Amino acid sequence: MSDLILHHYPTSPFAEKIRLILGAKKLNWQSVHIPMVMPKLDLVALTGGYRRTPVLQIGADVYCDTSLICDVIENLVPEPALYPSSHKGLARVLAQWADTTLFQAAMAYNFQPKGALSIFPDPDQLKIFAQDRAAMRNNAPRMPAADATAAYKSYLRRIANMLDAQAYLMGDAPCIADFAVYHPLWFTRTRMPVMADILNATPQVLSWMDRMAAIGHGNSTKCSPEEAIAVASATQPALISNEIFQDEHEITLGSEVVIAAESFGLEPTAGILLSATRTRYTIARIDARAGKVHVHFPRVGFVLKKADAV
Repeated sequence: MSDLILHHYPTSPFAEKIRLILGAKKLNWQSVHIPMVMPKLDLVALTGGYRRTPVLQIGADVYCDTSLICDVIENLVPEPALYPSSHKGLARVLAQWADTTLFQAAMAYNFQPKGALSIFPDPDQLKIFAQDRAAMRNNAPRMPAADATAAYKSYLRRIANMLDAQAYLMGDAPCIADFAVYHPLWFTRTRMPVMADILNATPQVLSWMDRMAAIGHGNSTKCSPEEAIAVASATQPALISNEIFQDEHEITLGSEVVIAAESFGLEPTAGILLSATRTRYTIARIDARAGKVHVHFPRVGFVLKKADAV
């Protein structure tokens, strides 16, 4: 599976979620480092506008959002399973909570002044990062630090309760819930150690984090952005599957559309709607550098509109 190309940067929490899953699946993959903040010209050449981290590329197919990336990896390598057969729905719901509510509280806690200065000692770099993330939130304020701290402590206690009698959150093996819950805590512990004291009250969580970290990242090799774009340019996108078209918008296949995240990282991607299944959208677009690419998005968390309605 060395044709898997992950576009990411080392300190990205959501990228850590995918790196660990690649490790759990014992996969070989290629690593493209992208900028932490905009502009991201090489990434946007592939996605058409989407800028969040990470992005998975397979040839001329580009997969956005970690919820979809997880499904793609699971389809390629079903074992060990990310979605336990007896609790598939529960595992997905817990992962969605972790990727949204838990993540937001953890980041609001982490980026108190002490934490922010520990990772960005240069005030100018901190200002650039803060402005970039404010734009991603559409200038919505972060949760106040005191409220974030209280919420984060409560969530850690609840996670610890889940680990009282088992090694992982839903049993004796890690599943999608573990990888999703782990990544914001990983950021606190490894990227902002000055803020990591909050974890000490839940030793069960720390022991679980050690088990998660031991999974590793699989086997990665470096790939430049130019090489990744050349792969897309030299490759035809995969054939669209025959999954049933699920129309919720009265937008026919072949229409010009725009897709954007509903709440965070709102940069739109425009293209031709090729597929709308019960779980994902696929659009086709042509880039001067990358050629014809298919860009895939999950339904949940994204908004689809006709291009002339934007």
